[in-house]
Amino acid sequence: MKNGTIRVGIGGWTFEPWRGGVFYPEDLTQKRELEYASRQLTSIEINGTYYSTFKPASWAKWREETPEGFVFAVKASRFCTNRKLLSAAGDSVAKFIGQGLSELGDRLGPINWQFMETKKFEPEDFEGFLKLLPREVGTLPLRHALEVRNKSFIDGRFYDLARRYNAAIVFADHDEFPRIDEATADFTYARLMKTRADVKTGYKPAELDAWAKTAKGWAKRGDAFVYLISGAKERNPAAAKALIERLK
Repeated sequence: MKNGTIRVGIGGWTFEPWRGGVFYPEDLTQKRELEYASRQLTSIEINGTYYSTFKPASWAKWREETPEGFVFAVKASRFCTNRKLLSAAGDSVAKFIGQGLSELGDRLGPINWQFMETKKFEPEDFEGFLKLLPREVGTLPLRHALEVRNKSFIDGRFYDLARRYNAAIVFADHDEFPRIDEATADFTYARLMKTRADVKTGYKPAELDAWAKTAKGWAKRGDAFVYLISGAKERNPAAAKALIERLK
């Protein structure tokens, strides 16, 4: 079986500390930041969609500003996941999917459904939620990733549910969130969240070597999406670029 493609990126592209030569060149206008970032990295997780909806024209603009082969991950709306009864999220899921994701075309990667730390695993309700997730929008297939943050999800029943619905469980490099590395879908989604301000590349060279090796292992089971996110956010672009270099 042919290995999948490994894509590496950051969360969002608008962050003031990245300007002035840290990541973005000093003379780069803010309007061109996505254009620049998408040519330094191979993916970006769109975070603004967790809080707001966007018009189809915005999604189309993001597609136009990025090169062929670049892929976005999209963070799902909090109105879908921050609720007592997940299986009742049908209207919110439909609104989120229908806002214009299809305008990304071949730039559309996986959707990250992020759940709060207080959300515990309730098998019946969670399966009801998984049943709500559409397999396509327009003619585009959809891939779903589940970012759970409560340790009650360290449960074989959860892994089995994710496999049944071909949903990836997000692997989080974090001190408090569950570190679940289970092959439950035909792709892998990872968020590396422990970059440090006192390390120029966020993670130390030996740590980046190890993550490159791990990512290559993930690629044996399909595409892998790896995001340097949270932690020392100002270091994340450098960390992502350093990891990309190791994967060449």
